[in-house]
Amino acid sequence: MNKRKNLLNQQLSLLQSSSILKFDAEVSLIPGMTKLTLGEPDFNTPEHIKLAGMNAIEENHTHYAPTAGELPLRQAAAIFLKEKYDLDYKPDSEILVTAGATEAIYVALFGLLNPGEKVLIPTPIYPGYIPVTILSRCTPIFIDTSSNHFVLSPEMIQEAILEHGESIKAIVLNYPNNPTGVTYTRDEVVNLANELKKHDLFVLSDEIYSELTYSGSHVSIAKYLPEQTLLINGVSKSHAMTGWRIGLLCGPAEIIQEINKVHQFLITSTATMSQKAALAAFTDGINDAQLMKNEYLKRRDYVYERIQKIGFTCPKPNGAFYLFAKIPEGYIQDSMSFCVDLAQKNKVALIPGDSFGPGGEGYVRISYAASMKTLITAMEKLTNYIENNKKTDIV
Repeated sequence: MNKRKNLLNQQLSLLQSSSILKFDAEVSLIPGMTKLTLGEPDFNTPEHIKLAGMNAIEENHTHYAPTAGELPLRQAAAIFLKEKYDLDYKPDSEILVTAGATEAIYVALFGLLNPGEKVLIPTPIYPGYIPVTILSRCTPIFIDTSSNHFVLSPEMIQEAILEHGESIKAIVLNYPNNPTGVTYTRDEVVNLANELKKHDLFVLSDEIYSELTYSGSHVSIAKYLPEQTLLINGVSKSHAMTGWRIGLLCGPAEIIQEINKVHQFLITSTATMSQKAALAAFTDGINDAQLMKNEYLKRRDYVYERIQKIGFTCPKPNGAFYLFAKIPEGYIQDSMSFCVDLAQKNKVALIPGDSFGPGGEGYVRISYAASMKTLITAMEKLTNYIENNKKTDIV
């Protein structure tokens, strides 16, 4: 068996299974666990969207859809992106419907990269971009943003390009950010775009949390850098549709046409009934995120206030549904050890910060995509842990 394992794609030996999912699975086995681990909205999909999906099945929309996605859905997505973010995409040639943002990440990077090239990845960040880069026989180059309140600056890009030169093929942006909740102002986006215009590289901008921006409006870098940008969006977070698996990949027509080949041979097309549901999300449900966003804002403020009182520090997030909090001095500073100790002693689960790359060690990610009742229980448990587990008590 070991001999056959050695015959597999050698790149697989460089990958580890998701530490986030692994940790979540392990703590789920502990009775009485209160989890603030996964980025899973606790809201249900809005009723009118569910009805559209059920009607699609009743009407026998259960066959293959066009590879790029049904045209009415792409048209509705184009209108959504125009109305929300002033972006102009041609539905027939510049929008690809993917199996969630996850597949969009895969087909985009796999379609862009040649072996030996490099991808700039600002961290801390959702780790899903890293294995695709490695499987493509390319190298992720991490830019630690922790010294700048988790905000990528043009100067950081300049330094990375100066060091790694022409072998850089792309840069990944993710904002509002998972895990920090940090997002960018219009001026910051413009400054990044002006710097990236100077370089012959692609920008993969994952903006799946764009509708969950609390103060001001989300500003897409695709507005200022359309010829270089591949934009990722979708309905998973905005419409509580994670299980429907509908994402969007948008960009210049000639690029999307080529990347569509990867998508076609990978999954043929996304689920037809899910596309009908997503059509309802982008049309009648164009503003469905607002009610959820209002509730997330209350939860953010509650958790932010509670953790500050017990010694955690973090930037106040302006998007997504996470806080990325620095473990107080006087407690276990190794993020995995801290989270394991917390889970075992007080039965509350957070995600270790080292899961999100350089700059994440010493932090924990707290997901407030949970009910207020769950958050109150979790904060009571976390407070009890902090009050009873100072460094002198920890072996």
